[in-house]
Amino acid sequence: MSAAADALSRTVLDVPDYPQPGIVFKDITPLLADPVAFAAVVEALAAAGRDADGTVVVDKVVGMEARGFIFAAPVALALGVGFVPVRKVGKLPRETHAVSYALEYGEATLELHRDGVRPGERVLLVDDVLATGGTIAATRELVAACGGESVGVAVLMELSFLPGREAVGDLPVTALSVV
Repeated sequence: MSAAADALSRTVLDVPDYPQPGIVFKDITPLLADPVAFAAVVEALAAAGRDADGTVVVDKVVGMEARGFIFAAPVALALGVGFVPVRKVGKLPRETHAVSYALEYGEATLELHRDGVRPGERVLLVDDVLATGGTIAATRELVAACGGESVGVAVLMELSFLPGREAVGDLPVTALSVV
């Protein structure tokens, strides 16, 4: 088992019936409190931004609010590239691109600063969980609206019983754990 997979299995806790009955919430706070486990996970996620020789192949790392920020920022530092936040509507102070998308029970809108990604930049999308894929698909649209190219997705966990990969399309997905 890889160091990252071991870290996840030791530190991510299942919380049944949170935030509502029938949902099993994946609590990552013990992972974040363990510096060795956190470092192993960040390094494994950063590998998605490198080629087989270890050369960095992305210009930016984009992280989605809110738990995606926790992982995307240190992944960007590990790769030596910039971090760009994708926020919920109304949270960014300058001109933005916005994309609305469907959730299980409602709709959400995400925004990205218009100058957050420059035309031609290659971008790694980082989040905590790939579930239905709506957040990743919306973020990919935002990157494209800036003229950038999403080249991969890196997540801690993929929920295999949901159609996330279908929504992501042809983007390569690195999931440290598939449940």
